Amino acid sequence: MAAPVKSTVDAPVSDVQTLTIGKALNLGLRRAMEADSKVIILGEDVGKLGGVFRITDGLQKDFGEQRVLDTPLAESGIIGTAVGLAVRGFRPVCEIQFEGFIFPAFDQITSQLAKLHYRTQGRVKVPVVVRVPFGGGIGAVEHHSESPESLFAHIPGLKVVSCSNPADAYWMIQQAIACDDPVLFFEPKRLYHSGHVKSEVDTSAPSGPLFASRVVRQGTDATVVAYGPSVKVCLDAATAAAEEGRSLEVIDLRTLSPLDLAPVFESVRRTGRLVVVSEAPSESSIASEIAARVQQECFYSLESPVLRVTGFDTPYPPSKLEEHYLPDLDRVLHAVDRAMGW
Repeated sequence: MAAPVKSTVDAPVSDVQTLTIGKALNLGLRRAMEADSKVIILGEDVGKLGGVFRITDGLQKDFGEQRVLDTPLAESGIIGTAVGLAVRGFRPVCEIQFEGFIFPAFDQITSQLAKLHYRTQGRVKVPVVVRVPFGGGIGAVEHHSESPESLFAHIPGLKVVSCSNPADAYWMIQQAIACDDPVLFFEPKRLYHSGHVKSEVDTSAPSGPLFASRVVRQGTDATVVAYGPSVKVCLDAATAAAEEGRSLEVIDLRTLSPLDLAPVFESVRRTGRLVVVSEAPSESSIASEIAARVQQECFYSLESPVLRVTGFDTPYPPSKLEEHYLPDLDRVLHAVDRAMGW
């Protein structure tokens, strides 16, 4: 019988630290491992190297090789091992080195991880967290810069979340580990060590529920919704728009499955306009789902069609072209202009 899980949010350490997203994730993982001996980290190079992005740096040294395991280059084996560990009462945290490497584990994630709890009528829990660095902006090629989150948000039985700032990174990783359901945790890799989002994190003040979106900038003229790396783009766009006298409300989704759209509906009913921003291709995407749901719930409040600013429906381009592929400030502002001019 597994020992009761101790949620790290119930035993906070009072401290304010200035952290990047990468350091916040590292600290959040450390707090989770300190709070519960059943938390185990496994993945390629997560131990001695500390991960290719150094997110697990120092954890093997402090917690030992039995709790921070370097695995072979076999994603299906990583997830399969984690499923077995979870069934035996552990709380595995798997790292997929780059988002494009997740597909060898797709069968394990969708056929086993997502279904065991339902298949056993709730008798078996699989509290596995799969950490997925995702998105572009690091000058890499396909398999290292993609945004496959819509694929997993479509799978019943999986929870899918994404952080965009250090405070959320610190708290959300702990909340995901404490969750009894499998959680895919998408991390904006280009912001891991960025000083542009580095900020103070009060480790005694939880960021709120895990599966909840949040208004991060209030506005009156149009609503802009994003998640992960696109949130900073939208905040920068809102700052630029304010110089032209336009007030944009920015909402950070945070949770992609389940979607928490109540704050989006409330905002759109006030502003009458919505722009959804994501690095993922627009076809059959989370952005598409948001557009459909807002049209359904807020039809009589809309002053213009819901617009999407996304990656293109092509494989990820060579690194020299990624600046033309990724949504940027100009593309977001252009969409706002179109919405306002309708």
